[in-house]
Amino acid sequence: MVIGRLIHYAVDAVLISTVLAGVKRSSGFAPDTLLISDPTARSLVDKYLGVGDSVFDMVQATAVGSTYWKREARR
Repeated sequence: MVIGRLIHYAVDAVLISTVLAGVKRSSGFAPDTLLISDPTARSLVDKYLGVGDSVFDMVQATAVGSTYWKREARR
C-alpha cells in the first residue's frame, strides 16, 4: 500500500516535470532556479527539471518515429 503511493507520487512528479519541460520548449519560459539560494536545493531542482527534459525528449522521439503522429502546419 505504501509502495503503491510512493510510485504514484513519483509518476506524478515526473509528469509535472515533463509538462514544465514542454512549456519551456514551446514558450521559452522556465522556472527561475536562481531564486533558490541554497546550492543543494538548486541542484536538486535542476536535476528534477532535467528528468522532465529527458522524458519530453523520449516522448518527442517516439512521436517523430511513429506512423500515428504527423506534423501539422503552424497557423
